[in-house]
Amino acid sequence: MKNSLALVAAALAVQGISARSVPSNVRSFYNRVKSGSCSGSDKLKGGFHDTDDSGGSWSYCQKDVAGQAIFLKGPSTFANMDIDCDGIQKGGDGRCGSSTDTQSQTAFQGQIPGNAVKDLNANIHPYVVFGNYGDYSPTFDPQAHGIKPLSVMAVVCGDKLIYGVWGDTNGDDAEYPLVGEASLSLATACFGHSMNGSNGHDGTDVLYVAFTGDEAVPGKSANWKADNYDDFEASIQTLGDKLIKRLS
Repeated sequence: MKNSLALVAAALAVQGISARSVPSNVRSFYNRVKSGSCSGSDKLKGGFHDTDDSGGSWSYCQKDVAGQAIFLKGPSTFANMDIDCDGIQKGGDGRCGSSTDTQSQTAFQGQIPGNAVKDLNANIHPYVVFGNYGDYSPTFDPQAHGIKPLSVMAVVCGDKLIYGVWGDTNGDDAEYPLVGEASLSLATACFGHSMNGSNGHDGTDVLYVAFTGDEAVPGKSANWKADNYDDFEASIQTLGDKLIKRLS
């Protein structure tokens, strides 16, 4: 009985992950850039897939935020949210166990300031999988456009605004170059406890925004040693609040 109660308590704790409402300027940006496509100088690179059979209609876009931010853009839509469980395989409530492609490290293992932790933990750190690298085409390197590893990103999912970090990249383990993926903790904050290693959010309504420059990197001010999502996300909120002012 004690074990059952503990599992229920853990599930309720995850269900209670906090999020904030979407500020008016971010909602206005969301609505404005969602319609239509990304083209011309706004499109940094196109030809990406939201799912294996979705067609290569997704792009890395800088419409209305050139030099300030980059976001994922689909045809009159944004992206879905697949679940990433890479990184430290410790803790959690077992929901990552259903993942069939988990790796024991993220792209920026060893780059966490002061070696506060060995790597990110998908159960704790809200991170976004961003950028495409590998032996397929097309590829996209966010760093070539001013995005720094472990910098703060903003994610709009429904009526919620979540802050995370750029924590992993899309490799060439799929047939097509895919976009739209985040850590389990971020997905749970967005869509609840139904998220797991093999079940994400299929709707293409999630806006992922990365911000350029060194000022987007939280560095040692982030609570990398946090043992839960809420404490880590709270530690990057002040910087996130500053960065989203670019979305005007």
